[in-house]
Amino acid sequence: MKTISGKKFIKILERHGWSLSRIRGSHHIYMKTGCPETISVPIHGNELLKIGLLNHFMKIAGLSEDDIRKS
Repeated sequence: MKTISGKKFIKILERHGWSLSRIRGSHHIYMKTGCPETISVPIHGNELLKIGLLNHFMKIAGLSEDDIRKS
């Protein structure tokens, strides 16, 4: 699987019902109604997310590799 930037990942999250709760420094914190977890996405320019962090976020958000590829 290829990695993507934090900016691109937050656009995917927003398309799947996640909304921006707050921003703390360079981390954008997203929440979804009915989901107890939050996702704190680091936004450091166009720097790519590490593969392990991306997989962790995808697991929490319930996303698949196809959701990432379609973007």
